Amino acid sequence: MQRYRVRADVYLLRRGAGLLVVYALLLVVAVIMAMPLLWMLSTSLKDLVQALRVPTPANWVPNPAFWDNFPTAWNAAPFAIYFWNSFFLAVTTTVGDVITSIPAAYVLAKMKFLGRGFLLGLLLGTLMIPGQMLLVPSFILINRLGWYNTYWALIIPWTAGVFGIFLLRQFFKTIPDELWDSARIDGCHRLRYIFQIAVPLVRPGIATVALFKFVGSWNAFLWVIIMTDKVGLRTVPVGLRFFMMDIGTDYPRLMAAATMAIVPVLILFVFAQRQFIQGIARTGIK
Repeated sequence: MQRYRVRADVYLLRRGAGLLVVYALLLVVAVIMAMPLLWMLSTSLKDLVQALRVPTPANWVPNPAFWDNFPTAWNAAPFAIYFWNSFFLAVTTTVGDVITSIPAAYVLAKMKFLGRGFLLGLLLGTLMIPGQMLLVPSFILINRLGWYNTYWALIIPWTAGVFGIFLLRQFFKTIPDELWDSARIDGCHRLRYIFQIAVPLVRPGIATVALFKFVGSWNAFLWVIIMTDKVGLRTVPVGLRFFMMDIGTDYPRLMAAATMAIVPVLILFVFAQRQFIQGIARTGIK
């Protein structure tokens, strides 16, 4: 009996030491990845003299801190318009992508029809095509539709996406078919079953799709700068690009603007991280 206790103690000690090493490595990786963001925040609170100094441990903390960089940067460009455009586009494209992905994903996961596998493979194949290859034909199509320099060009093409369909399909496949059989016996039609029974069961997946879509739309740069040339249609990334061209080497104001640009995404992740982590953990589980 004493021998088994010793073995158990040794096992727990080795396991604890292994976990300690893993957590230490994860902490080091987290610090390395967070350093650019911390340096950006630090620079946003400095004046130009402090910002141009060679980075050392001593000047990570601004002394003194110039909080005026944020209102100065905000007033130096129409950031209110940029933020509104980014927020409006991110919300509308996210809602549209979720609405179109749910029925498409359910059909590919639960309904049997001729050519389902071929259609799924065709959709997944489009993910292999670099987006840059589609810019020229997309620009020609948008021009012929008369959508250039309009919100339609920034919203409609992004209200459906293969990634959201594929991810939600994996979640719908985890729902037992017996639920649909029971619902059909009780007189439930297909649409009611999807939105009252199936959709609540895949909420983590929907939250994951929505978060990815929102962040992608918020960070959209290349599509926006090609499909528009009006100041009133610029999003935050495009506005930051022109803001950088205007102010040159005024790094504190530039970093202040960049810090303001990532705040909405950080707030969204803080409130949605539980659903997001559940969605990633459950993806592909059968």
